[in-house]
Amino acid sequence: MQIAILAVQGAFAEHRKKIEAMGVSCVELRKKEDLQKSFDGLILPGGESTVQGMLIKELGLYDGLKERIQDGMPVLATCAGLILLAEELANDPRVYFGTLPVKVKRNAYGRQLGSFHTVQKMDGIGIVPMTFIRAPYIEETRGNAQTLASVRGNIVAVKCGTQYAMSFHPELDEDNRIHQAFLNAARN
Repeated sequence: MQIAILAVQGAFAEHRKKIEAMGVSCVELRKKEDLQKSFDGLILPGGESTVQGMLIKELGLYDGLKERIQDGMPVLATCAGLILLAEELANDPRVYFGTLPVKVKRNAYGRQLGSFHTVQKMDGIGIVPMTFIRAPYIEETRGNAQTLASVRGNIVAVKCGTQYAMSFHPELDEDNRIHQAFLNAARN
């Protein structure tokens, strides 16, 4: 099994380190030719969603990635990755992949000073650490999107089919259970 990580900007190295420590190989996606490599799942990391959205189009990654996501490839999207998947942004007219039936508010907790850490329950996983950095949250779920976790009355993690998306950064905490759940989905 091999996992692809969007590696154009953001926290891709932290995801790669965690996945490789769990015994799974990774491939970094930086240009269109990288889509020719074989992979069983995709990680869309945190970072700056506007920059990532621009780069996936400029580098020729957009169409190939969207097609794989629509075809059911398992995806783990964190923070900016959630924004890339969302079908609607509450405070931004842009839509990127638009494959996740949710409405997301960008920078919902404010700027860098609004970053925080908590420990909360996530359905199907248990009590997990959650690190929020200039994080979005999910204002609304639609269709088959299932809420997995809420913090301060806001939805912060969802699942829809094979798409797992959260507004926090599990790659920055020691707990591996979220990545393990994603790897289990990619194996199946």
